[in-house]
Parts: sequence; C-alpha cells; structure tokens
Amino acid sequence: MNVAILLPELAVVEAVADPRYMFNVVNQFLKEQGSEKHFNIQMVGLKNKVTFSDGAFTMESDATIENAQKPDLVIIPALSRDIEDAVKINEAFIPWITEQYKDGAEIASLCLGAFLLASTGLLRNKPCSTHWLFANKFRDMFPHVNLVDDKIVTEVNGLYSSGGANSYWNLLLHLVEKYVDRKMAILVSKFFVLNINTRSQSHFSIFQGQKMHEDDDILEAQNFIEENIDQKYTVPELSKKFNIGKRSFERRFKKATQNTVLEYTQRVKVEAAKKKLEISQKTVSEIMFSVGYNDANAFRDMFKKITGMTPYQYRNKYNKEAILMN
Repeated sequence: MNVAILLPELAVVEAVADPRYMFNVVNQFLKEQGSEKHFNIQMVGLKNKVTFSDGAFTMESDATIENAQKPDLVIIPALSRDIEDAVKINEAFIPWITEQYKDGAEIASLCLGAFLLASTGLLRNKPCSTHWLFANKFRDMFPHVNLVDDKIVTEVNGLYSSGGANSYWNLLLHLVEKYVDRKMAILVSKFFVLNINTRSQSHFSIFQGQKMHEDDDILEAQNFIEENIDQKYTVPELSKKFNIGKRSFERRFKKATQNTVLEYTQRVKVEAAKKKLEISQKTVSEIMFSVGYNDANAFRDMFKKITGMTPYQYRNKYNKEAILMN
C-alpha cells in the first residue's frame, strides 16, 4: 500500500521521521519472513526541501502534492510553535488532503497534526484526539469537532487521530495491526518497547481551566472554585455569591469554560488531588478530605472517571516514595 507522509512547515521532525522508521521496520521484518514489503513510503511536501527546528534539520521531499503517487494512507505529522500560524502556513495541504480522502485514502493525524486535519472539515461532528495541553485551543478553533482529549487513538470512517506527543506511536501500532496483522503489531511493539494496549492519556493530562474568555464574573467564579477546593458548595450558592441567576450562571459558565459548573469543580478537585498524590506522603483518605470529598467511593469513582486510574494506582505510578516501596 502507498503511504504518503506529509512534510509540513513547522512540523515536529520526530513525528515525520518516526512513522517512516516504523513502517520501514515492518517492511524489514516481512522481508526476513520471506514476504513482500507492505508499505511503499513517499515523503510528500509543498516544495522539494523542507527545514525543521529553525533550520537544524532538512528533509527532501520524494514528491510534492502536484506529482505524488495516489496514497492509500496519508500521515499528517504533529505541528509545532504557534498552532494557528502553523495551520495557515500549510493550508495548501488542505484541499489535497480532502481530495485524497474523497478518492479513497485514509487519513491519520499525529498529535497536533489534528489541527490541520480538522481544518479540512472532514472531522465535523466526528471524534478526534490531540495533545491534552491544546484541548481548549482545539475546541475554540473547531467547535463542531467532538474532541475526546482523554483518548490515545480515535478512528472513524477512515480518519484517525492520536493524543499528545509520543502517544502517536500507539496510533502507528494500531495502523500496523490493521494493515498487516496483530502478530506484526506485537512484534513491532516489542522492537520499539511500546505498550500495545495503551488507550488513554487521561492520567498524563493537567487540567487547565479555560480562562481565555471575557466574562469577568465567570472568571471570578473559576478563581473562587480553585482557591476553595476543600469546600462544598452548590450551584445555587455559587450563583447567589456572584449575584447571577442560577440558569444564567450555568449557561454563562458552560459557554465560557466548555464545562458545566459541576464538571469544572470536579476536575479542579481531582487535579489538586493528583498533585498531592504525586508529592505528599499523606494517605489517600487524607487527600480526599483535603479536596472536599468525604465519600471514599464517590472520590474513587470520580478520580478514575477523569484520570482512568484509581487514586492508589495513580500514587503508585507517580509518587517517588511509593515507586521505591514497590
């Protein structure tokens, strides 16, 4: 099958080189098994030579979008720096990507490459993942895309995306399993020392409340919630405190933050608990009380819903003392 790996300006060089590396490794394993290579790889740019990392690296295109062979799969690498500028600089790729998809190719974006894929309009009302740090920016730019920022890999109708940074390796493994077989995906995962079953990036994410808005009352409410994580308060109590009608308060909060008041409060409390679990020697129960929970089951369930791990699992993974004890 023909694979086109794009060479966008301001791309992350590793996200260009790594897909090529993995698919070449698959071809080498197939050759050693007496089989034909599976992936015919072509590096496709807008021009013949592309520089990365402020000129530190240069890569030559095998073809430009004007003369590239018809791909079966298009890989969009992660972009870097100012994401809106990166999309604008590479906007000439957009009609080409759309044309390839309509002509039967599948499209896979790696990390922040999702911004370029979403710019095509192909993801409208469809799920997509990207780096958790850019989730708010993505939602602002593409409100009609269903961002599932806890997912490592999404797939719908031949459109793929991956979560943040190195999680694109999991998408590449997914593609190897789909286009070759599970046995090869396992072999490649062992070669690259990758966990083939990773599906969530939730426990990596750091909740950063959406504050790039102009509603000063809601911003004040957000700050109050974050400064009083040990307290319990209802939506009516908060709306009264900020002298806003309950329904209006809920509507404005959701519009400004992309979260309901309850969702925002829960995520703030869980984020505070995560930080304490990472560095504190306090028990999970003590930490639970410190962020305003007194029901162990409710705290555990909410923590797991947001992070994909129980509080004990999270502490054992990230707390240095707990790791040494294990």
